[in-house]
Amino acid sequence: GHCRLLCKPSALAQHLVRSLGRSAALRGGRWPWPRWPQLQMLWQLLQPPELEPVVARELLQLPDAGLVALDWLVGPWGAAGGGGGISSSVLLLIPNAAGKVTGGLLQLGLRALERGFIPVIFNRRGHNGCPLTTPRLQPFGDPGDLREAVTYLRCRHPSASLLAVSEGSGSGLLLAYLGESGSSSRLAAAACLSPIFRGRDWFEAGMPWLYEWPLLLHLKQGLSRYAGALAEVVDMDRLLGSRSLRELEETLFCRTRSRPTSWESYWERNEPLRDADEAAVPVLCLCSADDPVRGPSAQSLPRELFRSSPYFFLLLTPYGGHCGFPRRGPGRCWAHEAVLEYFRAMAEFLRTEERRKGLPRPR
Repeated sequence: GHCRLLCKPSALAQHLVRSLGRSAALRGGRWPWPRWPQLQMLWQLLQPPELEPVVARELLQLPDAGLVALDWLVGPWGAAGGGGGISSSVLLLIPNAAGKVTGGLLQLGLRALERGFIPVIFNRRGHNGCPLTTPRLQPFGDPGDLREAVTYLRCRHPSASLLAVSEGSGSGLLLAYLGESGSSSRLAAAACLSPIFRGRDWFEAGMPWLYEWPLLLHLKQGLSRYAGALAEVVDMDRLLGSRSLRELEETLFCRTRSRPTSWESYWERNEPLRDADEAAVPVLCLCSADDPVRGPSAQSLPRELFRSSPYFFLLLTPYGGHCGFPRRGPGRCWAHEAVLEYFRAMAEFLRTEERRKGLPRPR
């Protein structure tokens, strides 16, 4: 499929090259319009899942009395698949930064469920119908709430491997969490679909209006539900009158009534890769060179990170758009199959290493 794997040479990298090279996902059916990334993205966004998923919601209370929602995918058949066996892997799905759970993310969850995973969607405060009980939302790269959710999942499924996959701008949260947590992340592996690596540059450059305005409208609709509570801390007139994602982000997190801060200081604390050198979990980043949302590859892809870190792997494809990666036939998105194959290969590699070194399996 003309994909390239950019990474630091290692035994794990060789294993991934062999596993992904044998995978049928990277040799999927051809897309009839390979050079139209906008069409590929819209195809995935507008297509509903092949089967309507059944979701069981669980609200998790945080130390400051805030709430995040965990949506367990239990299948399109109404079966209680969220319980799973003790040997199943829990797959944490992280939507984009606007909280939009796309049809593609649901489709990935259903594919994972079919293969024995226990998929669960992480919804931030105030996103996707999650009640906002405190006048505080989650900044772009603040992993505090995600850390609480991971701790809870580890307690609920102590014998299961914990995996995570993020979509689009939601990858900023996952990458920040992996860097800040280091070897204490409790994750066995992670993957990012069309990630945004440089948050500040992305907000300042802006997106084509075809993408930015619908996303901005979606965010304003969600925030308007909590106008009364948020009016205590932000200027709601300015917030709902924002004409760009940058203006909305700056109003919501920098120009607050209680603790105003500068745009520069905000990104010092929220850049996704600020602690990337501390990451100690294998991360597969699947990107397309023609991604119209992330921006030009020369400026938006941190290639040096993938060449120097043994934990970061870049699977780069020439075409695919933003979270598109379409193909004909069942599944419709070959990136989903590639991510699930990556997780299978990671589990296989870790089992082999444990046997080779004679290490006991973690309890």
